[in-house]
Amino acid sequence: MPQHYEFGLDTFGDVTAGPTGEHLAHAQVLRNVVEEAVLADRLGLDFFGIGEHHREDFAVSAPEVVLGAIASRTERIHLGSAVTVLSSDDPVRVFQRFATLDALSGGRAEVILGRGSFTESFPLFGFALNQYQELFEEKLNLFSELLSQEPVTWTGELRPPLTGQRVYPPVEHGTLRTWIGVGGSPESVVRAAHYGLPLVLAIIGGSPARFAPLADLYRRALEQFGHPLQPVAVHSPGFIADTDREALDTLWPHYKVIIDRIGRERGWGAVTREHFEDEAGPNGALYAGSPETVAKKIAAAMRAIGASRFDLKYSNGTLPHEAMMGSIERYAYEVVPRVRELLAVADEADDELDAVARGDRADAAAAAEHPAE
Repeated sequence: MPQHYEFGLDTFGDVTAGPTGEHLAHAQVLRNVVEEAVLADRLGLDFFGIGEHHREDFAVSAPEVVLGAIASRTERIHLGSAVTVLSSDDPVRVFQRFATLDALSGGRAEVILGRGSFTESFPLFGFALNQYQELFEEKLNLFSELLSQEPVTWTGELRPPLTGQRVYPPVEHGTLRTWIGVGGSPESVVRAAHYGLPLVLAIIGGSPARFAPLADLYRRALEQFGHPLQPVAVHSPGFIADTDREALDTLWPHYKVIIDRIGRERGWGAVTREHFEDEAGPNGALYAGSPETVAKKIAAAMRAIGASRFDLKYSNGTLPHEAMMGSIERYAYEVVPRVRELLAVADEADDELDAVARGDRADAAAAAEHPAE
């Protein structure tokens, strides 16, 4: 099990409700996201990620611009995407934008590359949905070449080739920290392993434990491809209040808004309170409850998966800014320290078991070498 753990926050800049229930303007939501990130930095959290969307219910279509504003007002927190939809973007421009963010933030930039769960960016930027898979494969291949920061010679089918091209600005120190975000297919985790890149599992429904085999597959694939072990992170939604009941009652109407909206687009039925509470239960992917409830659930998920980072997607539909600020405070002040305690105890127990097993193996080897007469 990993011994170093990180804890972050993710948001999609969901359009939220104002004091009287009205939807806030996109501009105000963007300003609120900056304040949420400033709070996360002040409270000592490790990462703040912003998703990319191109639709009315999310305010952020240019995460790097928002992250640049956050970089100017923060000191230590790492800043990144959650995710960058590489399929409908240009790998060179993505690299340039995040290298620029890295320079402005003093080396705190990260990028999480993925295909995204919405498709609005494809027609918006002139890409064909029937090339969904091919676009991501080819662009990820090019992006991986750019990470070397050497002159790039590359040829593909869907983008003009590069011949000995350098890309500017270079990352000042080391390389750009790059993750692959996946939704749960074996092909996706093997692809991440092929490039030797860290993995983010987006777990937004069902039991987190069912992703453990995928994490194991990823680690085996890394070894087979000859890459060193890489960190695995978990991204999941949640909300923290003083009690379980307060958290569920506060979150439910805002959660229902977004799930029902997406459900109508995708042919699902309306979400029920029963389903919502099941997802918030011990075997669901919604981390909603009191600090102790959420901490125990996060620790259990990280243990099951072998994750070294957990990113709470703290924005949920129309959940107001003030409620999110309170949730961020509870996450940083109460949940994260408690998760660290739980993981430290579990890691210590693992170490003791490993020591016993090593001793048993040593005894067996000695007995084999010097059998009793």
